[in-house]
Amino acid sequence: MWWKVGLVLVMCSGLTSSEAREEHRDSPPRNTMLRAPVETLDFGFVPSVVYETHAFYEPGPIGIVFQMVHAFLYVVQPNPFPKDLIVKMVQQNMGGIKGDDYKKPENVVLLLQAIYYELGFIVLSVLGLVFVLFMPVVGLFFCVCRCCENCGGEMHQRQKKNGDCLKGFYMATLIATSVFLAVGVTIAYAANQNITNQIKSTRRLVSSNIRDLKSFANYTPVQIDYVSAQYTTAKNKVLSDLDNIGNLLGGQIHNQLEREVVPALDNALRMTAAMRETKESLESVTTTLEILQEGTGRLQISLQSERASLSNTLNDPACSNGDVTHTCNTIRGTLSQLALSANFHGLPDVEAPLANLDAVLKTDLSNIVQKGYSSFNNTPRLVREQTKEILSEVKGLLDKSGGEIVAFTKMFPVEPALENFTKFLTESQKNIEAYYPQIDQLDFYRWIGCVVICCMVVLVLTFNFLGLLCGSCGYDKNTTPTTRGCLSNTGGNLLMASVGFSFIFSWLLMGVVVTSFIVGGNVEKLVCEPLANRQIFKIIDTPYMVHPAKKNFLPGMLFQDPNIDLTMGSMYRDCYENHGLYSALQLETSFNFNKFLNATVYNLELNKIFNSVSVDLQGMLLLEQEGKDNLIDFANTGVGEIDYQAYLTEVNKGVTVVDLLSYANELEAQADQLPRGALENALKGHASSIRQIHKEQVVPMEQATGTLSQSIKLLQKTSRELPIKVTNVLNAIEAAEYLIANNASHVVKQEADKFIMKLLGYFSQYTEWVKHSLEMEVAQCKPISNIIDSLEIVGCSFIVDSVNTFWFGLGGCCLLLIPSIILSVKLAKFYRRMDTEDVFDDYPSYDTMRWYPRASAPPRQPDW
Repeated sequence: MWWKVGLVLVMCSGLTSSEAREEHRDSPPRNTMLRAPVETLDFGFVPSVVYETHAFYEPGPIGIVFQMVHAFLYVVQPNPFPKDLIVKMVQQNMGGIKGDDYKKPENVVLLLQAIYYELGFIVLSVLGLVFVLFMPVVGLFFCVCRCCENCGGEMHQRQKKNGDCLKGFYMATLIATSVFLAVGVTIAYAANQNITNQIKSTRRLVSSNIRDLKSFANYTPVQIDYVSAQYTTAKNKVLSDLDNIGNLLGGQIHNQLEREVVPALDNALRMTAAMRETKESLESVTTTLEILQEGTGRLQISLQSERASLSNTLNDPACSNGDVTHTCNTIRGTLSQLALSANFHGLPDVEAPLANLDAVLKTDLSNIVQKGYSSFNNTPRLVREQTKEILSEVKGLLDKSGGEIVAFTKMFPVEPALENFTKFLTESQKNIEAYYPQIDQLDFYRWIGCVVICCMVVLVLTFNFLGLLCGSCGYDKNTTPTTRGCLSNTGGNLLMASVGFSFIFSWLLMGVVVTSFIVGGNVEKLVCEPLANRQIFKIIDTPYMVHPAKKNFLPGMLFQDPNIDLTMGSMYRDCYENHGLYSALQLETSFNFNKFLNATVYNLELNKIFNSVSVDLQGMLLLEQEGKDNLIDFANTGVGEIDYQAYLTEVNKGVTVVDLLSYANELEAQADQLPRGALENALKGHASSIRQIHKEQVVPMEQATGTLSQSIKLLQKTSRELPIKVTNVLNAIEAAEYLIANNASHVVKQEADKFIMKLLGYFSQYTEWVKHSLEMEVAQCKPISNIIDSLEIVGCSFIVDSVNTFWFGLGGCCLLLIPSIILSVKLAKFYRRMDTEDVFDDYPSYDTMRWYPRASAPPRQPDW
């Protein structure tokens, strides 16, 4: 039961049912929270643990033989894994077969299906049993037959023309057979040795898996404490935003209202500039008008004087001479042009509007508007003052929620349970290590037994190779069968000895092969292969597999609730991907920490406080009544009553009737047409005087006229737009004040809801982060999948593959013993010394009687 405690209680520090808490706590709508833009919080990284077990096995060169064995087993058993058959057999035979139950049709069908699935194993096993049964019988008959000088037992070799070819063929074939025998026994020995070599790897896997389980148990409380402690991050961010609620909430309210308020205040502020511009224009009109009126008097006197002087010059007697007379008359006709054009003395003054405007400007409208700006910009401060009591209340509730979370994580005695689990792992490791000497001893006995079995084949091989060596070295083609040497005869005897040992050991070897083939092959096909492709989990996870009343095996064993949709396959996949145990075991079905967290964080008291956030902006004043009156007074200053047309009419007339420079140039040109003399010089002097008058008097007046025209046009435009502008400004101010007084509550409510959703969004981030951490990072259960993978490596890769390789190599040796027996018997005839022989006429003639007594040939039979 300790391992169940270790799996379940590891996560209990953050997990329990939250049904009692949900009765008085509500969670905010998740889709509502996600609408509010929320700053992303950094919760850091959950302390991670690096597991050292790498459940991966690379067999090396022997892996090629493993693949050959797998291919052979696939040929023997090509049928897919019989999941449905196994499930039906287990479910139907769960209560045991009694009486004649095996005769029931469904059981008969299952039996036939099982026989069909095992047909390949059955056929090969039957063949192996036939080999085991008949080989000793054949050997016995062969021995008896040999004793009766049959089956090659007759010590007489008949002469054959192809004898040398047959001997060479038998020898080559026997060598090849022996080589293959050597390969087979080498494969069997390598498989036997592989099991012994992998024992150390098994110990390393056991040690690393236990260390990983200890790390798993030791790190899990630290990870859970870290996850629960990160609630402080969300809490501090909420408190920080509440502490800065003036800028955050007040700033948003300010931003929403400024689209109406700020333009109205800006227009009011621009009216102060319009007042100053209007005053400057009126002052400019007054000043310029005075300058023009004064300049007009002086210019009129100058022009009258110059006109009189020029007239006197034209009355000179020289003007009465012929051609000169016409020129003088022409000039005399233009004297009337030397006169003023505009009369600035008749224009009305602007003293009354200017005096009214001075009275208006005594009120500092700019300061009044700045007060409106200041009042509106104090929205953050106003929000902060009206919500300052919320901060302490929320802080108290958040501290309470944090305390509940910490208390909840300490509700279960996890640390003692994990400490006991760690002690259990330590004791288990000691107990396992205590069996290591016994395992080594048993493995040594196993190794010795397998080596002895291999030595049986090696013994046959030894006799084969020694027989071939001795026979080949001692063979002399010049000797007759009865005169063969001792070495050749020994070679033949050794080959016959290999035949004898083959008959003695072959049935025993085949018995070992058949037994290990049936066990190892079926374990490979029914356990290892489905474990490698995870098909075996489908059998374990079949509903009602273990008990007709229990749907799922794993949750029924762990949680005593077989109706939970938890399977071994899903748990293994999650653990293999190093997900958290919370996700792998689907603990949310029994211990839903997220519901508890939501019920704790999003509680009614906190929602009530958040929903009580309200801001009253009715006391905000954008423009005082004095400022409004000032704007009205500005519109009533009388600027619009000025006779702008009279001003523009006089300004457009120009200062003089004619351009004095043009007149002077024309006068000078006409003077050039006169004969040289006093008249010419006098006219040019008058032209110079006119130019001087233009320069000193007309040009300044023209400049003043331009200034007056510009001021008059500006005033005319201002007077035309002023009533509309003032009306618009006052209307905008009133509309903004009405918005603040009547409709601002909607804006405040809207922005307050956004602000609250933003605060709740921080908690939403925390709960989502906790959910992800529990599923992916807390108590990562890779050690559990490593245990399953390690069992697969040890049981299948280390043991089953080696066992299958052992019988594969040994079985090949058993089959090769048959041709080895036949070839050895045949070849021994050519090496052993015969008792009798045929007459060999083709042998060289030399006295063999001197060396060996020659036996007489047996009587020739008619059929010879």
